[in-house]
Amino acid sequence: MSDTTRWPSLATSVGEVALRNLFMTASGTAGHGAELAGYGDLRQLGAVVTKSLAAFEWQGNAAPRVAPAGASMINAVGLSGPGVPRWIETGYRELQESGATIVASIWGRTADEFAAAAHALQGLPLAAVEINASCPNLESRNAIFANSPEATKSIMDATHDLQVPRWVKLTTTAPLLLDVVAAALEGGADAVTLGNTLTGMVIDLERHRPILGNGGGGVSGEAARPVAVRAVFDVRSAYPHLPIIGAGGVMGARDALALVMAGADAVQIGTATFAHPRAPWKISAATNRWLRRHGIGSIRELQGVAHG
Repeated sequence: MSDTTRWPSLATSVGEVALRNLFMTASGTAGHGAELAGYGDLRQLGAVVTKSLAAFEWQGNAAPRVAPAGASMINAVGLSGPGVPRWIETGYRELQESGATIVASIWGRTADEFAAAAHALQGLPLAAVEINASCPNLESRNAIFANSPEATKSIMDATHDLQVPRWVKLTTTAPLLLDVVAAALEGGADAVTLGNTLTGMVIDLERHRPILGNGGGGVSGEAARPVAVRAVFDVRSAYPHLPIIGAGGVMGARDALALVMAGADAVQIGTATFAHPRAPWKISAATNRWLRRHGIGSIRELQGVAHG
């Protein structure tokens, strides 16, 4: 055991990206800029991951876009956003001024649209770019890029000119998840984020219709947690040295610790911030207290320990 006369360290790294804290925001849950700055110091977090940005402005889906789903949440926001050029003038500037470590998330409906978004980011001093492979793909019968190894590699190839580390955000329910990871690595991915929402639907019993304007949507929160833990565990087993970011249902310290023990190097917090905007800071503090109670000096000591 490590010296516990001092508070334990939550510092970690995702490949070559050193982070002062293992906790990041999850794309889509903390806005495009410094929206959470009023609830805590963004510099204390590992990184702020932006809501996914295309090369162009996008309005997203029809309202309503968000609804409760038991103890979880369902959404069909539809990747609305200002586009990279406008974001650079607004959200990026806000994040720079806050001192946050910035990870830009990008999306597109085709490989060419991913290439355009990546090109628009060239030259920005970002910590990394997270490539959202879990979005609709107009070039394939697969519902999303991350369901297909070939489609996943196509968007990695399309973004190969980026001069910063590329993290690829995958879905935990891909039929051939390990094959998709292999394709992402072949395309040059520096890390994988596991994962994203689960496909679902909630019916409005009074209206006899789906509650969301888009019909179905993505389920996040507690329902996603065990799925994410299993995906992280399986990918860590197959790729012992691959940098992994765990995401899905992190509502408290124990949820984050489970992902770390399964093999995650860092953790993203998303849905929890909708109920409690200070969730990233609260969960970080609770994790630090847990480590101290158990005589553990650094979060790194727990990474992957569930593999024995």
